[in-house]
Amino acid sequence: MTPDAPEVIEAPSLSGLPGIRHAYFTRRGGVSEGIYGSLNGGLGSSDTPAHVAENRRRMAAYLAVGDDRLVSLYQIHSSEVVVLDGPIPLAERPKADGMVTRVPGLALGIATADCGPILFADARNGVVGAAHAGWKGALTGVIEATVSAMEGLGARRADIVAVLGPTIAQPAYEVGPDFIARFHAEAVGFERFLGPGARDGHAQFDLPGFILARLEEAGVASGTALGRCTYSDPDLFHSYRRTTHRAEADYGRLISAISLVG
Repeated sequence: MTPDAPEVIEAPSLSGLPGIRHAYFTRRGGVSEGIYGSLNGGLGSSDTPAHVAENRRRMAAYLAVGDDRLVSLYQIHSSEVVVLDGPIPLAERPKADGMVTRVPGLALGIATADCGPILFADARNGVVGAAHAGWKGALTGVIEATVSAMEGLGARRADIVAVLGPTIAQPAYEVGPDFIARFHAEAVGFERFLGPGARDGHAQFDLPGFILARLEEAGVASGTALGRCTYSDPDLFHSYRRTTHRAEADYGRLISAISLVG
């Protein structure tokens, strides 16, 4: 690894697919300083813009795409998904939480800092997708919407491989009464992902487990997780909740990206 190369984690089930390039970038291998150190890809953070731009340039280089072809969204914790047929200016990022394409050399980059980054690939039919699945998105259908959008481009559910990247794990994810009430009302049958909480009226939410169940429900060929917790590994991952507990002013964002080889 060269000094300028970001440190990444790859998923074996995606690495083995022909014509697919992907990376779950860690927080190592960038130029950001302080609480953002060092590979912060967050366009919405208060980090020095030049540092974020250089970090994203390194990510694009790792993915072997041009700087303008690492595409990001203005994420809003929704089930909105967009179909992309080319690069888009960063200032014109669509407000959505999923994106799909069949255009080679276009890297779909999802930003997270505890929520679930899901990368999708149908190598047989040449379609890829990426989704930002926080609890709201996973609850309201961003996974199903991403799969459906891939089908619209010619993908088949029976050929789609999906992998959940670094996500906050259940022991670190306490939720309160309002969350519990909404989950029981809108996710009937999934109550098993709410574990006993340490405080009265609270619970520990298994977001990775819930996402994997949603992937199974969506009927993809393979839905797996890296099994890495953002909160519990500060050396490798940015975490919104950890930053909140430490009373820090802001936090960096991890980027997970996938592309068809051009």
